[in-house]
Amino acid sequence: MSTFSSLDRAHTFRNIKQKQLDVLVIGGGITGAGISLDAVTRGLNTAVVEMQDFAAGTSSRSTKLVHGGLRYLQQLEVKMVAEVGQERAIVYENGPHVTTPEWMMLPFYKGGTFGPFTTNIGLRLYDFLAGVKKGERRKMLSPQEALEKEPLVKRNNLKGAGFYVEYKTDDARLTIDVMKKAVENGAYAVNYAKAVDFIYDDDKLTGAVVEDQITGEQHDVYAKKIINAGGPWVDDLREIDGSKQGKNLHLTKGVHLVFPKKRFPLQQAIYFDAPDGRMIFAIPRNKKTYVGTTDTSYKGDIAHPQMTEEDRDYLLDAINYMFPSLNMTKDDVDSSYAGLRPLIAEEGKDDPDEISRKDEIFISDSGLISMAGGKLTGYRKMAEDAVDTIVKQLKEEEGILYSDSETKHLPISGGEVGGSNGFQQYKDEKVADAADLGIDEETAIYLIQKYGSNTDQILQLYRTKAQEAENAGIDPVVFAELIYAIENEMTYKPVDFFVRRTGALFFDIEFVKAHKDNVIAYMAEVLQWSDKHKQSYTEELEQLLYEAVHPISNEM
Repeated sequence: MSTFSSLDRAHTFRNIKQKQLDVLVIGGGITGAGISLDAVTRGLNTAVVEMQDFAAGTSSRSTKLVHGGLRYLQQLEVKMVAEVGQERAIVYENGPHVTTPEWMMLPFYKGGTFGPFTTNIGLRLYDFLAGVKKGERRKMLSPQEALEKEPLVKRNNLKGAGFYVEYKTDDARLTIDVMKKAVENGAYAVNYAKAVDFIYDDDKLTGAVVEDQITGEQHDVYAKKIINAGGPWVDDLREIDGSKQGKNLHLTKGVHLVFPKKRFPLQQAIYFDAPDGRMIFAIPRNKKTYVGTTDTSYKGDIAHPQMTEEDRDYLLDAINYMFPSLNMTKDDVDSSYAGLRPLIAEEGKDDPDEISRKDEIFISDSGLISMAGGKLTGYRKMAEDAVDTIVKQLKEEEGILYSDSETKHLPISGGEVGGSNGFQQYKDEKVADAADLGIDEETAIYLIQKYGSNTDQILQLYRTKAQEAENAGIDPVVFAELIYAIENEMTYKPVDFFVRRTGALFFDIEFVKAHKDNVIAYMAEVLQWSDKHKQSYTEELEQLLYEAVHPISNEM
């Protein structure tokens, strides 16, 4: 029986090396999570190892939108728009708690990239290609209507706006819920487990040496097929395999800034032209507004991209250009985050904006299957393609037949809420359940949006662990989330909880400051950290708190 608890790490390691796996996935971001779920639901014995925490790389640092792919129309990638639009609807249906529709306004100005005519045609084409639902099809707004929706936008030369639907998500929660669903179906998943070497038999890949990053112990894990879903690290694994020929990755960095809502009272998500013509999003999220993203080539430490002063100033300039009444300064930045896009390098294209967001599968002579490129929205389809590749090989090599992908109509963990149509009713019921326990409506809605049909488990912990919470000096709701995160979401370090499981470091930095000491003390006790580990994990969180508001002067 597989579990997703940090208290069972040793057990999980034993399970993955007990017998030959069908599939070993290296990389626990959205791509690796998607592959694990697709593989295990087809009956493949599957494990996934992640050297950091799940979603710690790109999958927790995106613009947090499940794009319909409007920007790909600009690059005339019509097929991609159609596929991405259809996938977006599937992602929403399978987890409406974590992905929700968000109307987006695209203002246009005299002399801007978009005009009323091209925007109208572009959005009509987008509606058609992406199969947009009737109630979510684009509308065209007059300048007056645009200003009513968002009074903060620049008035000068405003000619109107396009109004269309994007879907906002919590990328890290989406990853965790997909991974949890894979584990619920029998996959093994473990974080802080790094593939440090490969094992071969007659030049054919048969396994990997996996090192527990907590204990330093190494494990030989054998598998018929190994998938490299390392995101920005894909080329590092190809290097170990000696197969980094031909195409390789071109990493670009994207930075987002977060502001308190009272300082940046945006009421409507906006997609706008920066002064240099790049497209930027400004999006309201709970009590914050966030803006991004930059897109610059990156050569630094893959595990630790940071905001530079130049990144910050570029976004501040873009904000002040589009929202001139705000006069934003660097002192207004509440938090920030930087992530890397693992794009596939293209000959003669150095400008990050020009490089395609397509995904590809590379298969090396030894049999290593590497997933390159791709994006959040397309994770399920990308996983299906990867597992199709595996089952085709297994059919040819061993005559074993596996079913087609079963994830199209499979709710992710937390997604069993009656689909998008049933979610509101589910929400009303849970708000009432929470009220019976004395939890206010705002907190209840926050929990339901985060945990979906797993909210019952949070409420149960709230009910039964009140005394323990008091002893630990932790707010009872936070305590319920913390226990759930450790026992059901493999949270091992403070950063896992405060960055990936709650998103608080980015979107509620005060929450982190208020709760970190008691949360760390409790985790240290339950997970039996050594003093040295406790100190190092505390410093890691403090460092991220510092970096959220202190840019570096330039790229290393």
